Parts: sequence; structure tokens; C-alpha cells
Amino acid sequence: MNSLIDLLRQAEGTAFTNEDGIKSHLKLLAPLAEEELATIESNLPCPLPQDIRELLKFACGFEGTWLEEIKFADVQDRSLGLEDVFPRGVPIAHDGLGNYWVVDLTRESQSWGPIFYACHDAPVIVYQTDSLLHFVQEVIREGNEPWKSEIQAVWGPLSNRIWDENPGVLSFAQCAGTEDNDLRAFAKTLDETWQFIDLRSPSLGDGFSWGRYGAKTLVKRFGEKRIFAYQKKSIGRRFLDAL
Repeated sequence: MNSLIDLLRQAEGTAFTNEDGIKSHLKLLAPLAEEELATIESNLPCPLPQDIRELLKFACGFEGTWLEEIKFADVQDRSLGLEDVFPRGVPIAHDGLGNYWVVDLTRESQSWGPIFYACHDAPVIVYQTDSLLHFVQEVIREGNEPWKSEIQAVWGPLSNRIWDENPGVLSFAQCAGTEDNDLRAFAKTLDETWQFIDLRSPSLGDGFSWGRYGAKTLVKRFGEKRIFAYQKKSIGRRFLDAL
């Protein structure tokens, strides 16, 4: 049994009415052929999970929600950028404003997750969920009044919180002196100008501001582990970068 396929069968044709009174219906996108699945798998760092293979043979995505179009494995979409953050990321949805939800895959991945929201204004990364099923459930929930979901929360207030408050940041000294082997090893490759974020076990809304020090902020990732660092810059340096 594939729970996501069951959900989509039940949801097909669901009527949505947005806050402006505009109506739409959930429409499934065409399934993929075997050669298309082979192309997708050749672009992944890991084997294509069996449940995702089954899903893509049923439908490659859907449209009609406020996110316009969801594609479960859009490996051809190279407009995301942020290769330093998600070197093998697979975009699955966008908001029409240049911001994406992306599956962060590694060589060890066995499922289609975790899913992060990658925003450019403000320039933040936000953890959404570790489940594609849950992601789709929340997209559907957002479609009608009261237009509330975890997707909307990440897109709006949780992204704003990361930019405004910069929560969860670890200093170079904290990481260099910790008993955590990964954090300590990562810190040894950098210096005191770097700040660190540990997203190995994130909760909804955790994340970091990848562009906190301007568009040219340097961002590094500790191999395939979800530990990130970005370099602090003086106001003067940021001004020069902007020229």
C-alpha cells in the first residue's frame, strides 16, 4: 500500500477557493515512463526509493493549489541554486516568486526527505518536514478556508523569525570546544569568522539565514551531514561586495 497514492486518488478533483474567491481543482500530472524514471535515478546520489518509483508511475505531481504546480522529482529544474547548501537537492514545489521546497538527498537517503524551504527574500533556509506525504497533506489543507497549514507557516512567519532573530546559531568557540565530533571537526576547518547551524535533527521552522551578510555570504556544509556554516562580514565588507 502506498499512502501517498491513496491520498492523491482521494484528493483528485478537490475544489479549492482561495482568499480572493478564485476557484481551482486539484489535477494530477501525467505519470512517468520507465525511461524517464531511469533518467531521474541517474541524477540522484542514492537509489530511487520504491514508494517514490510507484508514485511517479501513478502521477509525477499535481496542480491547482496555491503552489501552482507540484512535481515530485523535478531533477531538470536547475534554477534553485544554493549548491553549497543542497548539492544534490531535488526541487518539488515553488511559490512563483523564486522560492522553492527542496528534498535534500544524500548517498544514504532511503526516503524522499527531509524537505526544506529555500527562500531568497528573506534569504533563509527553513526545515519543513521529513515526509512527502505530510507535505502533500499540508498543501491540500491550505487550499480552503481558513487557509492555514504548516506550509504557510514556513513560507511566512517561520521564515521571518529566522531572519529577524537568527535563532540556534553556534559560535566557532562553541563548536571548537564541544564534545560533538562532527561539530568539532567542522570547526577545525574554519575560523572564528564563521557561525554554525546544526540541522541534523530539526523541528518544524528550524533553519538559518544563508544570506545574512549579503548576497555574497559564504556558506559551507559539513560533507553530507546537515551542519552548515556561514561567514560573518563587517559592514564595510558587505558594502564593497554590493558594489
